[in-house]
Amino acid sequence: MRVRTGMSSITTSKAKIALFLPSLHGGGAERVLVSLAQGFAERGLTVDLVLARAEGAYLSLVPPEVRVVDLGASRILTSLPALVSYLRRERPAILLSALEHANIVALWAKQISLVSTRVAVSVHSTLTHTAQGKTSRDNVTPFLVRLFYPWAETVIAVSKGVAADLVRISTLSPENVRVIYNPVVIPEILSKAQEPVAHHWFAPGEQPVILAAGRLTAAKDFRTLIKAFDQVRRERAARLLILGEGEERASLEELVRELDLEKDIELLGFVENPFAYMRRAAVFVLSSRWEGFGNVLVEAMASGCPVVSTDCPGGPAEILDGGRFGPLVQAGDPTALSKNILAVLTKPLSADILRQRAMDFALDKIAGEYLEVLCGTASD
Repeated sequence: MRVRTGMSSITTSKAKIALFLPSLHGGGAERVLVSLAQGFAERGLTVDLVLARAEGAYLSLVPPEVRVVDLGASRILTSLPALVSYLRRERPAILLSALEHANIVALWAKQISLVSTRVAVSVHSTLTHTAQGKTSRDNVTPFLVRLFYPWAETVIAVSKGVAADLVRISTLSPENVRVIYNPVVIPEILSKAQEPVAHHWFAPGEQPVILAAGRLTAAKDFRTLIKAFDQVRRERAARLLILGEGEERASLEELVRELDLEKDIELLGFVENPFAYMRRAAVFVLSSRWEGFGNVLVEAMASGCPVVSTDCPGGPAEILDGGRFGPLVQAGDPTALSKNILAVLTKPLSADILRQRAMDFALDKIAGEYLEVLCGTASD
């Protein structure tokens, strides 16, 4: 069959593409691979979503034409024998994996199974930062990457920043790492953004709402955002709404109390539809210390919401084209962040311009870029 991708077309066999992950618990990489499975299936390809354990919130988002393969493993390492058996039985043309330890297991499984399947690994975070973990598994990740990533036929990074970081800590050359941005904009975002929001802060005549979303972790640095909002609040009336859960909730709530901002800041927790909040917010802020890509920035832009972001390692500066589509601020600087939030509140960028930029990260476009790489590799 021929798969059309923009101006060009790629000849492929009808052999299947398999996507491999630990599970579908919430996370950026998991959401990306579910979207890619959908995009590949829409082109008529046979797609298996192979999971070490078939569980997680994103299971409900897997389209019916994508087959879910549950390896039934308790953890990613123990899924190796079942993945080897899957490869020998099904012999997919391509195996695309995501997340470092799943990538390593995928590469091992290919070697053990002795099949002709081509393995592509995708890297979704700056490993320099994520490898600075508290567990021995976190600390050994750079060693495993250096040792085994050269086995992959293709290495894909989700941003130029991630690619550069990967090259720094590995033996890979820049020419061996392909950059493909995340497929963030799917029809679901555009339709869900139109749904109503019950929160009374969005009622007519209320103060403008500054919005943020993400796991409540040190990497997202909501402490700096709360301190920046304290400075914004001294200049004008506004409110701050943070969507997400995580281990820093208690300390963030304590900071809100210390600053006497309980009436103006709410940590709303996880919400099923953040896009409706994005469409109604006055500005969306990403305050991270580092990001792999920065999906939420694109989601906010696709919803028509002006954005401010830290110029952190990873994808935000690439998404915003160096500040063309929203200010970029040094990470960890509440004064600079508050200044730029105030500037965007005063003079926001057009929603049409933001939506047009967001379409550069639409599923159909990005799925085509993946197929150009994956199917080109598979047909060598």
